[in-house]
Amino acid sequence: MNIKFRLIVMSFLQFFVWGAWLITIGTYCFNAKGWTGAEFGAIFSTMGIASILMPTIAGIIADKWMNAERLYGVLHILYGIVLLYVPRVNDPHTLFYVILVAMIFYMPTIALSNSIAYNILKSSKYDVVKAFPPIRVWGTIGFIVAMWITNLTGSKATANQFYIAAIMAIVLGIYSFSLPKCPPAKLKSKDASFAELLGLNAFKLFANYKMATFLIFSLFLGAALQLTNMYGDTFLSDFAKIPAYADSFGVKYSTVILSISQISETLFILAIPFFLKKFGIKRVMLMSMIAWVLRFGLFAYGNPADGLWMIILSCVVYGMAFDFFNISGSLFVETTTDEKIRSSAQGLFMMMTNGFGAYLGSVISGWVIDQYFTTNGNKDWTDIWLSFAGYALIVAILFSIFFKHKHNPKLLAQKLGDPLDS
Repeated sequence: MNIKFRLIVMSFLQFFVWGAWLITIGTYCFNAKGWTGAEFGAIFSTMGIASILMPTIAGIIADKWMNAERLYGVLHILYGIVLLYVPRVNDPHTLFYVILVAMIFYMPTIALSNSIAYNILKSSKYDVVKAFPPIRVWGTIGFIVAMWITNLTGSKATANQFYIAAIMAIVLGIYSFSLPKCPPAKLKSKDASFAELLGLNAFKLFANYKMATFLIFSLFLGAALQLTNMYGDTFLSDFAKIPAYADSFGVKYSTVILSISQISETLFILAIPFFLKKFGIKRVMLMSMIAWVLRFGLFAYGNPADGLWMIILSCVVYGMAFDFFNISGSLFVETTTDEKIRSSAQGLFMMMTNGFGAYLGSVISGWVIDQYFTTNGNKDWTDIWLSFAGYALIVAILFSIFFKHKHNPKLLAQKLGDPLDS
């Protein structure tokens, strides 16, 4: 079987087993279980907690002691087993620990899937730069398909979403053992310190003003990245409480509508080279922040009937909001750090956004919604989204003032292997 196709299957299932429940767990916790925003925020924060250390630890294991594809398979099987237990939990505090264990197993597999794909493509003599993106895009397609299946099978407020993800995760875990071997690499230096092994030497980047500013704002924006994943489906589903909207397309197929966000994400990836060459990293990242303001603002005034166009436009904007910061931010790290700590620096960037940022955003947003925007169990979604938009706007203004970076198209193209001239 063609090796590219086999990697496409891996990428598709990698994000399928996440997309089956990530967008709809809010509907499950709020509507099916009746839990509070703070309780749900704590549950959702488990992804941030797991992202702080687990990818690094799993990376060390794969680098030194165990084949990457085997570790990947074991983690997915364990992740699937834990998800099978989720429907048995009826207490939010218990579910926090159960989902935390699931995320401890799942989050490292995102980075491992990339490493496995790189390793296999290189050993098969493929040009990784050209071959990997068309494979990775199937991950986003897998996420979208999972969202559609969850919605169209009526599973978005039921335990079935976890069963769907669990079964496919176990299938992926078993499948991964059939992939070409990715053995541990030899240590580059026998004298490497414990701090270097853990990538802690990357923290010295905080001594550089530009990088420190960038990483701090990565944390601030990371707090906003998961907000629509947390609350988007619950927001649309809550319109069912209003008779005028109860039978609208946007309520019945809320998850399908929200999947436009992931479709947009795949399209905006293709636009990044042009925007980087034309405007530079700082302006592209500012575009991302303004896009987050629009993302939240359009949700504030949209509805699943005559205002559905605002919801759809918000989903289109999401592609720019998500990609322009994450990918441009990754490229900024790639072009401004020493090659000796570049991988660790990328891990630090992800730790600040998907780790600390996502954790703080999840916990604080849940508490704020409970304290200021919930009355008799009903949420004031307009003010919730406007508060999120205001937060994103403040971050954008402060970023434009404090982050200093001069655009140099030729230097940027040179450091990236001249992809911007293609």
